Amino acid sequence: MGDVRPLKKKGPDRALPPPKPVALELAAPKPKPRPKPRPAPPPAAPARLVLPPPELEHGKATGIDRRSSDRLRRGRLPIDGRLDLHGMTQAAAAVRLEEFLARAQSAGKRCVLVITGKGLAGGGILREQVPRWLNHSPNRGRVLAFDYAQAQHGGMGALYVLLKRRRDA
Repeated sequence: MGDVRPLKKKGPDRALPPPKPVALELAAPKPKPRPKPRPAPPPAAPARLVLPPPELEHGKATGIDRRSSDRLRRGRLPIDGRLDLHGMTQAAAAVRLEEFLARAQSAGKRCVLVITGKGLAGGGILREQVPRWLNHSPNRGRVLAFDYAQAQHGGMGALYVLLKRRRDA
């Protein structure tokens, strides 16, 4: 600061007010604005959400390609096994169907014929119940598709049932 010189004054002498004493206060830091609360994320889905397979109907095959579906409907797939439910009660037929499908799948069979009969005047109980049984566990886990059989295999009184391939663990 040794080489600093005062400025030349122009005009009358003006007295400047004395400087105000500066109070040394520790200023409190300004509070940071709070971030806006984020909306809660949607609940996480379970690691494995297992949905039931879609319900099967005559001629509506969702798990197979069109060519296989057409071959099933037209009776062009080789029939690997037959089950005749004629004359059985509903309870006996349901048990027999479940056992038959389990054995057929474990033996590697793909297409089986289930004969229900047409019933009197086309209203057979087993004919109505077998498609329902095919849609219930454990049968639904074994079945890919089903459809009415061709006339030479029983027509409306029989079903072609396409089984899933056996999975070896």
